[in-house]
Amino acid sequence: MLKETLKANETVRANDAELLALREHFAGCFTKEGAFDLKAFENRIRDLVAVTEEGYQLDFLGKNYARLLANEETETVIVPDEAHNAKPENAKSQNVYISGDNLDALKHLLKSYEREVKCIYIDPPYNTGSDGFVYNDNFKFKPEELARKLSITDEEAKKLLDFVGRGSASHSAWLMFMYPRLQLAKSLLRDDGVIFISIDDNEQANLKLLCDDIFGEQNFLANIIWKRKRGRDNSARWFSKAHEYALVYARHVDSFDTHFLELDEETKKAYKNSDNDPRGPHRDLACWARGTQGGVRYEFITKDGVRFSERLWLFSKVNMEKMDQDNRLVFHGDNVYRKLFLAENAGKIPETLWDSVSNAANAADEIKDLFGAIVFDTPKPVPYVTEMLKIATDANSLVVDFFSGSATTADAIMRMNAKALGKENRRYILVQLPEKCNPDSVGKKEGYETIDQIGQSRILKSAAKIKAENPLFSGDLGFKHFTLAKPSGEVLEKIEDFDPKSSVLATQNMLDEFGVGTVLATWLNHDGYGLTKAPEEVDLEGYKAYRCGKHLYLVHPLDLNHPSKKVVKALLEKYENEKDFTPDKIVLFGYSFGWKELEELDTNLKKLKVTRNITADLDIRY
Repeated sequence: MLKETLKANETVRANDAELLALREHFAGCFTKEGAFDLKAFENRIRDLVAVTEEGYQLDFLGKNYARLLANEETETVIVPDEAHNAKPENAKSQNVYISGDNLDALKHLLKSYEREVKCIYIDPPYNTGSDGFVYNDNFKFKPEELARKLSITDEEAKKLLDFVGRGSASHSAWLMFMYPRLQLAKSLLRDDGVIFISIDDNEQANLKLLCDDIFGEQNFLANIIWKRKRGRDNSARWFSKAHEYALVYARHVDSFDTHFLELDEETKKAYKNSDNDPRGPHRDLACWARGTQGGVRYEFITKDGVRFSERLWLFSKVNMEKMDQDNRLVFHGDNVYRKLFLAENAGKIPETLWDSVSNAANAADEIKDLFGAIVFDTPKPVPYVTEMLKIATDANSLVVDFFSGSATTADAIMRMNAKALGKENRRYILVQLPEKCNPDSVGKKEGYETIDQIGQSRILKSAAKIKAENPLFSGDLGFKHFTLAKPSGEVLEKIEDFDPKSSVLATQNMLDEFGVGTVLATWLNHDGYGLTKAPEEVDLEGYKAYRCGKHLYLVHPLDLNHPSKKVVKALLEKYENEKDFTPDKIVLFGYSFGWKELEELDTNLKKLKVTRNITADLDIRY
C-alpha cells in the first residue's frame, strides 16, 4: 500500500509531470539517451505557435521546490470515520469531508476525481501578518537528495532547506505554499470547470501572476471585487478598506459557459405589454448605433413603406428586415426600437463588482444563528458562495473546497439543493486541516478543539435547519468523513525493510494500526472508485473479500480457519460457477499472505486462463 509510494518518491523530480506530458505527445523530440531536443520541438510547433526568445513569468524562492512537492505521491492513508459514515443520513451520501492537509488530500482526490470537478472555491490564508499564516514544511529531504531532485548544488539545497524549515510568512513562502495546491487543483477541473479564489490586497497581485503561470493568462475570466464591509472605518490611517477580491480562472476558457443570473423583480417590472403582444411583456431597445458602438450605415424602409434616413444601425439590414417582418420593431417618431421579450431574457450576465452580495457581518450572523456564538472569525457568507455556484455550476455538479474553514460551501450547496426540491443535486468535497483552535478563541471556549470540528458541526447544524425549513426535501444532507493519517515511524521502518518472502507476522501491525477499512478506502479511491462507493462483500468459505467493479480485494490475513487452499479453492469455484463473477484484477494486501499462498494463487489463476479462458491478474500491494 505504501511501499511502492515510498520507492517512487525516491526518484521524483520537480519537472516529472511536464516531461511525462512531452514524452506522451512529442516522443520524437527525445533522443535515445532521453535528452529533449528543443530544436526539434520548435520545428514541430512553429507553424501553429509563435516561438519567441523573450518571456515573462513569475519567479520566487522555492518555486522548483514547490513543483517537486506537487509531483511527489502522498504517504498518507485514508481513514474512514466508520461510526459516522454508517449513520442512515450518511451511508448513501455523495458528499465528502476530509480532515487533513489539503496537499495530501488533493493527491488522493486526483486518483478518482481528475477532470471531474465543475467548480472549485477556496478561501486560503491571506498572509496578512495577523491571520496566523506561517509556512510549515514537514517534508524531510537531505541536502544531497534535494540537490539531485532539483538539479542544484548542495549549498543551494542547504539554503533552501533552511528557508523552508524555519517557518516564514514572506511572499515567497506564501507562493511556495499555494503553488503545488493550485497545480493539483487544476488537474481536478473538467474542461468546462472554473476556480474562484478569495484574496485581499496582501497577495492579490502575486496570486494573479501565480494563476497566470498555472492556469494560463488566456484562461483568466475575472477579478471580482466584493464589498465585504457594511460601513466606513474612520479610524483607518489612509483608506477604509471595504472590499476583497475573487480571482476567477477557467480550465479552458473556450469550454466554459457563464450562467446568467436570475433577473431581479425591479428589472422584471421594466417589461411592459402596452400593445398586448401575445408574446408577452417586453422592453423596447434602441436599434440605432451611437458613435462608440460601431454599426452599419444604410437607409431603412419598413414593410409598410415608412422610410428612415441613412444612419448607423446596430443590426445588419437583413436582420432589421427580419425583425420588421416578425413585428418586433416599434416606431416612435424618427426612432426605431426592437422588442426584447421577458421570456427571451436569459438573465443578467455577472458583473465584476459585487457590492450587494451579502457581507462579512452577515456571515458572522449566520454562524451565530447556527452555533449561538461566533465560533469562527472569518467566515464567508452563504449568498456570496451561492452567487459563484449559480454562475459556474449545473444541477448535478461536483464542487471542491480545500480550504473549507467554517464549511460555508457545504452550507450553500445544501441550501441550493433544498430550494430546488430534488431537481438539483450538487455534491461537495471539502478539505480542512485539523489545526488547533486558538486557546482564547470563542470556538475553543465553545468546546471545539480543531477547525475541522467546527466545519463538520456547521454542516450538521445547517442540515437540521434546512430539513426543518423544507420538510418536503428528501435530498442529500449527509456527508462521509475521512481523516488522512501517516504511518508511525515504526511501521514505516518495517515497510521499508519488509521482504515479501519473510514471515507474514513481521508486519502484522499494519492492519492493527489502520484497520481493513482504511486499506479498502485508500485502495478504492486509488483505483478510481472515489470515496463514496461501498464495496460488496464476497464470501469465500467464511473468508471475507470485497468486490468493487472489476476489482476483488483480499485484505484480511489468513488463519487456521481460513487456510490458503480453502480460500483459493472457493475463489476459483466462484469464477467457474458464477457467470456474473468476473473481476479481472485481484488485489491482495501482501502482508496478509505468505509467499507460498501468493504463488499458489498466481499458479491457479494462470491455469484458469488456459482451461476456462478466464483472465484475472494478480496485484500484490504492500
